[in-house]
Amino acid sequence: MSTPNAPASPAAMADAGPIDRPLNRKHVTAWALWDWGSASFNAVMVTFVFATYLASDSFGPDDRGTQWLTAANAIGGIVVALTAPVMGQRSDRGGRRKLWLGINTGVVILLTALCFFVRPDEAYLLLGVVLIAAANVAFEFAGVNYNAMLLQVATPKTIGKVSGIGWGAGYVGGIFLLLILYVGFISGDTHWLGVTNDDAMNIRVVALFSALWFIAFALPLFFSTPEHRGSGKEEKVSLLESYRRLWRTILGLWRHQRNTFWFLASSAVFRDGVSAVFAYGAILGTTVYGVDPADILIFGIAANVVAAVGSFAGGWIDDRIGPKRVIMGSLVGLIVTAGIIFFLNGTTAFWIFGLLLCFFVGPVQSSSRSFLGRLTSEARAGEIYGLYATTGRAVSFLTPALISVGIALTGDSRYMVPAILLVLIAGMALLVRVRDPKSEDAL
Repeated sequence: MSTPNAPASPAAMADAGPIDRPLNRKHVTAWALWDWGSASFNAVMVTFVFATYLASDSFGPDDRGTQWLTAANAIGGIVVALTAPVMGQRSDRGGRRKLWLGINTGVVILLTALCFFVRPDEAYLLLGVVLIAAANVAFEFAGVNYNAMLLQVATPKTIGKVSGIGWGAGYVGGIFLLLILYVGFISGDTHWLGVTNDDAMNIRVVALFSALWFIAFALPLFFSTPEHRGSGKEEKVSLLESYRRLWRTILGLWRHQRNTFWFLASSAVFRDGVSAVFAYGAILGTTVYGVDPADILIFGIAANVVAAVGSFAGGWIDDRIGPKRVIMGSLVGLIVTAGIIFFLNGTTAFWIFGLLLCFFVGPVQSSSRSFLGRLTSEARAGEIYGLYATTGRAVSFLTPALISVGIALTGDSRYMVPAILLVLIAGMALLVRVRDPKSEDAL
């Protein structure tokens, strides 16, 4: 019998996946509401509003804001890659998963609110990029424990649907919040509460509104969902010993759970390509397909709607045919659609096929989380989802590097598309050798 600190043996696979228990809808709702609230950071601060503000000319010439923010996020990514599995491992043992989720959520909210003090002046650029990069790190740490809680709120027959509900709630939350902020603070010259555009006050107030939004929708999880009980009596170990145990876990995956090992490797690659669809879609739309920059926020709202539909549908299908088929089918859809976009021109083509791409993004993200949930146990979920975060960070250079090379060689931003295609195809090729845990359960 394996101990909590030993690598899992083949026998331990019998305990993989959520515990068979009645589904508590109250717990699922509270868990999904955290994802709804997290859109205030993902959609507003990182993607569509505040990061764009930092990249503007207000903070210096020569794309200085973009360069500084990219560098700060890269440093933050290294921190996450080196520490996420160990933090997950320690929360597994101590039975403090919800506590650490709460601490990191609180840090994200605090740093988001502090962005209010970033005025449109070059002297405030360092403050802005440090706040966003540090919040990104805390958000990744929170995500490790949040993903691990999937095994606490789902059942073996509903893990795909529950994961899809969470992802879908995140997208829908983003839709509502972006609409509220667009109407209340971004469009026009006069805004709610008498806020004006002077000194970028309308954008800075968005940071406060986003922090309050996250607080409001994160709280139900902490009051309604039980804490993880831990894997036994908490043992005080040094940080160095935690890394030794992490190394033994990785070796154990290679020796005894090769399927989990290869899924972590393949998902790291294809998730990098999937992330690029949202990360570079707005740039592609404005630079190649003639979308008016003023309409990009509207496209972002529509993209969240479509991705939410894809997440809900993919989660429902996941529990019936297995997560691997959902992921493979969605990757094929992404590859075919991206290939079509590459050969088309015009704003209409971008809207139609760009939104179709977003539809396939949701199921890949949702089913990847449920796939891994079926391969681990509640007792080890934090460490395994920490590895999930680490492997994703480890290869996050792939798509940006290929895009840089493609544009450097051709001088054409359109070649973002083949770069993303290559990464998606590579990830799908690695996924072929991975067995579907749904099929294994049926054996």
